[in-house]
Amino acid sequence: MSLQVNIHEAKTHFSKLLAQVKEGREVIIAKAGKPVARLVPITSDKPERHPGSAKGKITIAPDFNAPLPEAILKEFEE
Repeated sequence: MSLQVNIHEAKTHFSKLLAQVKEGREVIIAKAGKPVARLVPITSDKPERHPGSAKGKITIAPDFNAPLPEAILKEFEE
């Protein structure tokens, strides 16, 4: 459910409006009755990270640090 307030009311009661947003309510801020902004709670779209979760899924070639062949090095110089 959303609540619409005018700019003056939003400035006057901003911390109260943020408390409502924190509880999950959407607040629409309007100018002359026309909506111009929406305050919504931030949701975490980032997946939870687990250190070491890729263990065994990644391999590094034994020659990882070996110099590149001359043919490939020349491509970088052009």
